[in-house]
Amino acid sequence: MKRLIFVSALSLFSFAAFSQDDAVNKALVDGFRKDKEKSDKDVSDPKASAKASFWMERAKLYENIASQASEVDSSAAKTAMEAYKKVVELDVTKKGEPGKSSKEATSALTAGEGTQLFNAFVKQGAEKYQAKNLNGALEMFTMAQDINKKDTLASLYGGIAAQQLDKKEEAKKSFEAYAANGGKDPSVFYGLAQLYRAENNFDKAIETLNTGLKQAPNNKDLKAEIVNILLASGKEEQAIQELEALAQSDPKNTQNIVNLAILYDNMQRTANDKIKQISTKMGAGSNSVATMTKNLESEKGKIEVYDGEVKRISGLIKKQPKNADLKRQLADVNAKKKETLEAIAKMEGEVSAAQAAAKGNDTAAMEKELADLKAKQADASAKAMANYKKVLEIDPANYDALFNLGVFYFNEAVILKGEVDNMNMTDYQAKGKEIEGRVCGKFKKAKPYFEKAIQAKDEAEAKETLGIVNGVLEQFASKNVACVEEQ
Repeated sequence: MKRLIFVSALSLFSFAAFSQDDAVNKALVDGFRKDKEKSDKDVSDPKASAKASFWMERAKLYENIASQASEVDSSAAKTAMEAYKKVVELDVTKKGEPGKSSKEATSALTAGEGTQLFNAFVKQGAEKYQAKNLNGALEMFTMAQDINKKDTLASLYGGIAAQQLDKKEEAKKSFEAYAANGGKDPSVFYGLAQLYRAENNFDKAIETLNTGLKQAPNNKDLKAEIVNILLASGKEEQAIQELEALAQSDPKNTQNIVNLAILYDNMQRTANDKIKQISTKMGAGSNSVATMTKNLESEKGKIEVYDGEVKRISGLIKKQPKNADLKRQLADVNAKKKETLEAIAKMEGEVSAAQAAAKGNDTAAMEKELADLKAKQADASAKAMANYKKVLEIDPANYDALFNLGVFYFNEAVILKGEVDNMNMTDYQAKGKEIEGRVCGKFKKAKPYFEKAIQAKDEAEAKETLGIVNGVLEQFASKNVACVEEQ
């Protein structure tokens, strides 16, 4: 996740650049400290604390401390706010209307950005942030937002502090306020989208990024993150559309084109896996029916044998009607015939069920799905190849494109080799050698891409795969298999 950077504007509020020398500054701080001690003492004085004027003086004193001498009280802005609220409470006319001081205090509490109280909160929030007091900083920035509901400054800083404290709800609230009030920093929209993405709220994350793109239409990070979130949410085809647009608008950006190639590569692999599953299912149904039918015919063949035995033994019994052993043999044969007839009836039911299942697997819908998948796989495969090669036209030493192209041909070789491995001897003698030559050609085609990838970047994965390729090619050479390279 991209971390938000606490922008340098904070330094503007951290320490005011005074022109006074150290002695003058010390005198100023000492003066504030004495005034603070007196004001704090008078809070407990019933007469003083009952007057709105006392609270107004206290509010302005603490406001100045926050703005000019935080070392006296690092949370002076909070005390100033509380004092202003006390003025509003006490300065009420006999008619129940706010007095002059009350109106002034209300203005300080609500007038918004640019007021001394607002700036005091932002300044002390920045100081607490720099002192790594993130909770204190967040509190200050949140109070600043209460003064100015249209603020973007404190909402930005408050969101960053909340994010670093892992207070996700508070971070979202601040960043949403920043965005709603017209904030333009792309990193805020990126960070807010990440918070929604972590909750699997992908639609809200994309909405946030699109809002950010209205403020920063050419921001590459926001555009790229839309693609990432679409992928994370399983919307692969929509992600491809976004990447196609990115690649078209920035044709020299190899990373976008590599990512697009990888997406098409993944798409063709997924389609190929589904093709295997459907083909296996259809083939398994057909093979099962054939095997069961063969077993049924074998069982039916036993009836003919039993009938022959019954006829033979019956003929002997006619000649020897009192022969008990012959009668026992006839009874045994008839019992076995009965068992076989029962087995045949059961097997016929199973064959019928298997035929129905196989017929269900071999429907027009399944055939259409298979055809659609093959078309999709071929299209995605061609587009993956085209984009990998486009990258290499721009950057011939691009490791990702080189390695993935090598893997592409490597996988094609493995799939083709699977056909040879599954052949019976008759099929192998008919076409096995020819397919082995094509397998060898695929491995041979993959080899230079792995070699160039290693030259571009010394990575273990490329070295290991190249070792496998070399080993396979040596085996083919030892078997005198001629490699056939296809276009």
